Amino acid sequence: MSTYGDISPRTSALAVKDLLPRAHQVMILEKFGAAQTLPARNSKTVKFRRYNALPVSTVALTEGVAPAGTPLTVTDVTLTLSQYGNYVPITDVILDTHEDPVLQELTTGLIPQQAGETIETIRYGALKACSNVFYAGGVGARNAVVATLDLNLQRKITRALKRQNAKKITKIIKAGINIGTEPVAASYVAIVHPDMEPSIRSLTGFIPIEKYSGITPFESELGKVEDVRYISSTLCSSYANAGGAKGTMISTGGTSADVYPILYLAENAYGIVALKGKFSAEVFVVNPKAAIGDPLAQQGTVGWKTMQGAVVLNDLWMGVAEVAAPAL
Repeated sequence: MSTYGDISPRTSALAVKDLLPRAHQVMILEKFGAAQTLPARNSKTVKFRRYNALPVSTVALTEGVAPAGTPLTVTDVTLTLSQYGNYVPITDVILDTHEDPVLQELTTGLIPQQAGETIETIRYGALKACSNVFYAGGVGARNAVVATLDLNLQRKITRALKRQNAKKITKIIKAGINIGTEPVAASYVAIVHPDMEPSIRSLTGFIPIEKYSGITPFESELGKVEDVRYISSTLCSSYANAGGAKGTMISTGGTSADVYPILYLAENAYGIVALKGKFSAEVFVVNPKAAIGDPLAQQGTVGWKTMQGAVVLNDLWMGVAEVAAPAL
């Protein structure tokens, strides 16, 4: 549902269309999660259900005797949504005299970007808390990390995913207002901070996107190494000063290495509520108008609101590498 303050529904619809695609541009994680929509007049809890695999049946049948059968079992994971939003105050003077199209810049640029980055940051925080963690350099804890990503660590992670029958991603949520999917080449996907780009490009067998043959790159994709496609996002922030003695690694404080989580994702590893799902995003523009508290119609606002959340559906279908980044 979209609400656009005190202006026309037609203008409201145009603003929401702008907000959703523009916000989606910075929301990499929305492409790869199991998406649900938020129905109207429902609870704040969304349930994701997975039917568990049936065990192999290796006992030979006895002639004329029916076997006992195997009941279905399911795993339910619930996600309780929270509400997020913000607004920008505007005045009649700005609207009437400013040389820039302030209202247009807010509704089609700044507000969608803030909404998208907020939701992406919330999702990233939920996913990097996955319990399936791999530390660079063979150490056993984050505060000992001083090594960067290498091919051996990547292979260790992909091997662990394959042991759990974690499927490679073969479809993504496509851009646009409506929920839908589109096919992609099968691979695991890793989300990284741009500081990790030198380490990734140094991996043996790295294929940059310009050398792809028949594989369409994602936005901000760096390239591919064996089973993994690497995608960069500045919102994948590091744990500042959380590692061991920095040596030649990046350090915010100059003493301990910053530790960068890299999210390795398989199909259905996590669930989200999509920004473009019905009732999940609202835009508000309130033009200055005379009212109690604003008798001279001097104050207005432009803002947004959403109900969102993300949850790990299976810790063993994703992995988090915690690594350091070379200072160069």
